[in-house]
Amino acid sequence: MRIVETTDELRAFVAELVHAPYLALDTEFLRDQTYYPKLCLIQVAAPGIEAIVDPLAPGMDLAPFYDLIRRPNIVKVLHASRQDIEIFYLQGGVLPAPLFDTQIAAMVCGFGDAASYETLARKIAHVEIDKSARFTDWSHRPLSKRQLEYALADVTHLCVIYEWMKARLDKTGRLSWVAEEVAALQDPGLYQLEPEQAWKRLKPRTTNKRFLAVLASLAAWREREAQARDIPRGRVLKDEALSEIAAHPPETPEALERIRAVPKGFANSKLGKGLLEAIAVGLTAEPPLEALTENKQRRRREPSPAAVDLLKTLLRLRAEAADVAPRLIANAEDIERLAAQEDDGVAALCGWRHEVFGKDAIALRNGNLAIALEKGEAVIVELEGEE
Repeated sequence: MRIVETTDELRAFVAELVHAPYLALDTEFLRDQTYYPKLCLIQVAAPGIEAIVDPLAPGMDLAPFYDLIRRPNIVKVLHASRQDIEIFYLQGGVLPAPLFDTQIAAMVCGFGDAASYETLARKIAHVEIDKSARFTDWSHRPLSKRQLEYALADVTHLCVIYEWMKARLDKTGRLSWVAEEVAALQDPGLYQLEPEQAWKRLKPRTTNKRFLAVLASLAAWREREAQARDIPRGRVLKDEALSEIAAHPPETPEALERIRAVPKGFANSKLGKGLLEAIAVGLTAEPPLEALTENKQRRRREPSPAAVDLLKTLLRLRAEAADVAPRLIANAEDIERLAAQEDDGVAALCGWRHEVFGKDAIALRNGNLAIALEKGEAVIVELEGEE
């Protein structure tokens, strides 16, 4: 097993990979005690070559690795890639492109919603993944041979999975479907941890301007504190505490201390002082315009439950016929908006989704399509239009 532990070894390894058609990549990291993920291992495989890179080795400079994944001639293959990409972006300033995510591709290849790596390894590579090292402390050194073998298996079998999926998608002409989904993962906005945008994680469902303004100020304050201290957000203050404070903003340490979700002694600490300052800022600030717009859009007329059920049935039937995971075609919000005849911005009415499901959803809604039972099975029936 090849372990890359120096920058010179990394440069030599990268030199062997610059002409590879693709790279299978995975990472092991920890973040339960920190704000930023702590990168502990990078696993890399390509046809005929594989290795583990140790980012924690003394003096290791990962610049050659990040230069490698910038190369546009090499496809970067990952499974459920969002957290890996976040690490590459935050630590290396790079978004892997071109990118192939096998979990997304699995939804197009008939493996259902959110297929695990273990499932794909078993069904495509015909191997069983040893899960006994799953909860390893990857920052510990030295790692055992069994732990390293477990980590490397995450990319060796990924090569087989990718080649199988690529061949199938080329045959079905659906490679562009995967590319369309993967493109969303290459938006830098997903990984830019801007304090002023932190309120979005809390998903407020109100148009109360004072609440939204205070919540946005509190969320930004907490994000900055978590970043500066490199601790999880919840270690600064829990989500429920932010919402409770925004609903009834205290203006004194004594009032803050009386809030149930605030830890004892917090109000008179340095953090408590900063929190009260953030409340004062929020009370005089304008709420995020985006929050007001989003919540106004949510206040639509309720769709008919029967219409929602019919559209869900249609989605299931069309997804089965296309051998595609239903969730990839349309989510619950799409279905409700279609049922309420609020079509603007519904992804299911665009591109390949329109061909697979969207056009039939409109036909069903307009009375030109029906769902009936035939020999105990639900079937789609086209109805003749009026002359």
